[in-house]
Amino acid sequence: MTAHRYIFVGGLHRSGTSLVARLIGGLPGVSAVNAAPVPENEGVYLQGAIPHTARHGVPMHFATDPAQHHIEGSHFDRLETQMRLERDWAPYYKEAPWRVEKSPVNLTRMRLYQQLFPLSQFVVVTRHPEAVAAATSKWVDMDSAAMINHWLDAHDIVQRDIDYLHAVITIRYEDIIADPTATLARLAAFLDMDTVPAPSDIRNGNQDYAGTATLSPAQAERASVWGYRAGLQVQPWASVTRHPLRRIAENVVAAAGVAPST
Repeated sequence: MTAHRYIFVGGLHRSGTSLVARLIGGLPGVSAVNAAPVPENEGVYLQGAIPHTARHGVPMHFATDPAQHHIEGSHFDRLETQMRLERDWAPYYKEAPWRVEKSPVNLTRMRLYQQLFPLSQFVVVTRHPEAVAAATSKWVDMDSAAMINHWLDAHDIVQRDIDYLHAVITIRYEDIIADPTATLARLAAFLDMDTVPAPSDIRNGNQDYAGTATLSPAQAERASVWGYRAGLQVQPWASVTRHPLRRIAENVVAAAGVAPST
């Protein structure tokens, strides 16, 4: 039996997964991948158990691709996959109770990873679909409406997958920006550990994309499920917190306070 547990961070590209992984990696008792020879220290590039090529994990495509939605009972739900992941990732971690692994494609692998690592926990990171579309436009040849529709369709899938998870928390990029201390406290409570001071260099990247894309009324109605409104606006939102231990779930909620509105 391993002496560590995984916390997997996933979200669409440009959603803030790197920021969340950095916050978690700064907590005591957590080991993170650092200075790895791969983009953004993403563990998906450091393993050979599940194929990941230029045709996998494509921004604004992977999250709605059925071939990349890995769940319990799928082809990769095997002991060999679990053993290969452990072996491939091991050189990049130090000994610690928790290992944080951040890759956007974790968003579509949570149910599989729960089968492979039953004590693992999951962080779903979201960011306003208008900002994600604008920030991703440099990589993909799609209009903003199509990219926003992808965001909405992807998060419909995520919402269904969350129902299968034992330990999961949702984190909005906008709430990190509004109150990094409270967000870090939620993450620490989710791991049942003491929090630390939040970094002071967190800036609001959404302001870079003001006016670049706007939700249509129909899109805004769908996005409201996640607390998003047109014009990069957010509203108070009951984020998801699920944990098998009621004490931990209650501590996370207590650390959250009231979600801000802008």
